[in-house]
Amino acid sequence: MTRKFFGTDGIRGQTNTEPMTARTALRVGQAAGAHFLRGDHRHRVVIGKDTRLSGYMMESALVAGFTSVGMDVVLLGPMPTPAVAMLTTSMRADLGVMISASHNPFADNGIKLFGPDGYKLSDDDEHEIEERLEQQPKLVSPDSIGRARRIDDARGRYVHHVKSTFPDRLRLDGLKIAIDCANGAAYHVAPEALWELGADVVPLGVDPDGLNINRQCGSTHPQALQETVVASGADIGLALDGDADRLIVVDEKGRLIDGDQLMALIALDYQRRGILKGSVVATVMSNLGFERRLQEAGIDLVRTQVGDRYVLEAMRERGCNVGGEQSGHIILTDHSTTGDGLVAALQVLAAVVDSGKPASEVLDQFQPVPQLLKNVRFNGGSPLDNETVKQRIADGERELSGRGRLLIRKSGTEPLIRVMAEGDDPALVERVVDGICEAVQSAA
Repeated sequence: MTRKFFGTDGIRGQTNTEPMTARTALRVGQAAGAHFLRGDHRHRVVIGKDTRLSGYMMESALVAGFTSVGMDVVLLGPMPTPAVAMLTTSMRADLGVMISASHNPFADNGIKLFGPDGYKLSDDDEHEIEERLEQQPKLVSPDSIGRARRIDDARGRYVHHVKSTFPDRLRLDGLKIAIDCANGAAYHVAPEALWELGADVVPLGVDPDGLNINRQCGSTHPQALQETVVASGADIGLALDGDADRLIVVDEKGRLIDGDQLMALIALDYQRRGILKGSVVATVMSNLGFERRLQEAGIDLVRTQVGDRYVLEAMRERGCNVGGEQSGHIILTDHSTTGDGLVAALQVLAAVVDSGKPASEVLDQFQPVPQLLKNVRFNGGSPLDNETVKQRIADGERELSGRGRLLIRKSGTEPLIRVMAEGDDPALVERVVDGICEAVQSAA
């Protein structure tokens, strides 16, 4: 199925360049609105955004599109992506929209769509919307044009929801927490939720100006958070990205803790509390040490291809409630229909508080296996079909058999072959990766 607009996570690109123009946003509003006009009730769409300057433009264009086909619009203002998903269902809306390019620089923007169940749209829904984008929209009569209104208590609703995921028997009193909101969508709600639970909050990245989202801050640039945790004597540091659907943690010593360690901590804590459902789901990029730690505890790890949508699909199919990616995109389906950095943070904090130990002792759940990833650029063709490359890959798999893991994949966005290996012997890992990279370069 060829896609012109939708990628792996909605529509995304540089603003004022197709497809991220006001013209296309208006058409998306018309096409998506028409697609979800089902039944004779008054239809409603909720729209949230992060703090990018272009959010105003994209929001106005989407409002024009939705109202022109008869949909009422509820504007949430700057809110995390998971908040939009949650409010879509709680407000009985027919559709939810998040205007964000996640962890990308401010010049980019994107449109993420959620169905009435709060989940991201299926491939079939996206395909039908793409077909409508190529057609002339059916506009409603003047008396049927939708209305738009902004609600003021969206922030409070989401904060209440997030706090409800934290165990009632626990509080954050006496805990000093530094949190970096990436000058993004959670700059109000994240510090507020932590403060209401009793924490002493040290906020960073809470002064958005439309241009500084993700700029040297947040989960992709955690250096400032690491320095602040150590300098302020904080017990733990939390870093969100621009739309607050991913989480990276810093312990009291300033060390970074990735998504694999966080998923292990949450899964094992859930198992101890008797609320873990089935297996844990992660991508092929998650560390082998993570898999071994879960196996020691009698928990299976199910791996999917890279992308949170594939993780969520596997979780729904298998009835699992913990999953995510090494990057910190953690999905906890008991509480959310998509990744939620703040909800994940509260589950981590609950485990830390419950243990009574320093974060550094709780967050190190396993010893990561040495892992090496290299990218090889190619100029067309199919280097992975080359016989020499195939032989090198087969040799690498044989050498790592029982002692590690090899993953070769073609990038979905760039002309790159990604070569990743991990194993107990770092010299062997490096030799295998370098050998395959050399073969790919010769074949490219």
